Amino acid sequence: MTRTRGLVWSLRAVVVATLVFIYVPLMVVVINAFNPDRVSTWPPSGFTLEWWRLALTNEGARDAAWTSVQVALCATVLALVLGSLASFALQRYAFFGRDAISLLVILPIALPGIVTGLALNSAFTAMLGIDLGFFTVVVAHTTFCIVVVFNNVIARLRRLGENAEAASMDLGATRIMTFRLVTFPALRSALLAGGLLAFALSFDEIIVTTFTAGASIETLPIWILNNLTRPNNAPVVNVIGTCLILLSIVPIYLVQKLSGDTTGGRL
Repeated sequence: MTRTRGLVWSLRAVVVATLVFIYVPLMVVVINAFNPDRVSTWPPSGFTLEWWRLALTNEGARDAAWTSVQVALCATVLALVLGSLASFALQRYAFFGRDAISLLVILPIALPGIVTGLALNSAFTAMLGIDLGFFTVVVAHTTFCIVVVFNNVIARLRRLGENAEAASMDLGATRIMTFRLVTFPALRSALLAGGLLAFALSFDEIIVTTFTAGASIETLPIWILNNLTRPNNAPVVNVIGTCLILLSIVPIYLVQKLSGDTTGGRL
């Protein structure tokens, strides 16, 4: 395909416009976190750190953040275990219905969140009679966190193949020794990348959480939504949003580095 000068500049303009559309609103949130006005104004009338002090002393925001961390950690651990087991079963063994099961494992990430939330709410309340709370949120988050772990691990298993494991067992190693000395070291970066993505996905989930949390639990995204329209808390919401933007950079950077490593998974 021959690229003309006009086509090149058009593509550049589209890329720039897309990046501006994505990142300018984020910069507005960051700037408003230092805006002395309670109502967002443009341009800001000055500079203040008062909202940061209020955010640090806001008990509701701290409790919601801690709840989100707990839910995300539990969902990540469950997703790492279940997603890894599923990837080993579907990659290492051939059996009837393997493709159908693979589709079912991946499907939750593709379903609209409102459909997943509604289905899980009905399952917990109408079918199982379980009260909505911390447990139901963790289970709900695990259903889609499994997918990112599964995708990372099964991709690494396909790259790894079975030759190294077969050679290890031919030399007298047991399956457990082979997993500990050969397979697991090759999977470490894939597991870490999948775990980071699962944690981030769970931490900022709001739609499924709304349907499965009930009135007894409030995660940080729900707290932000509830306080966004309250004038007294709107600047604090901007501070929380700024912190989340900064914190999100770290796991995304690590996942990018880990997913692009060519060392066979050795850190």
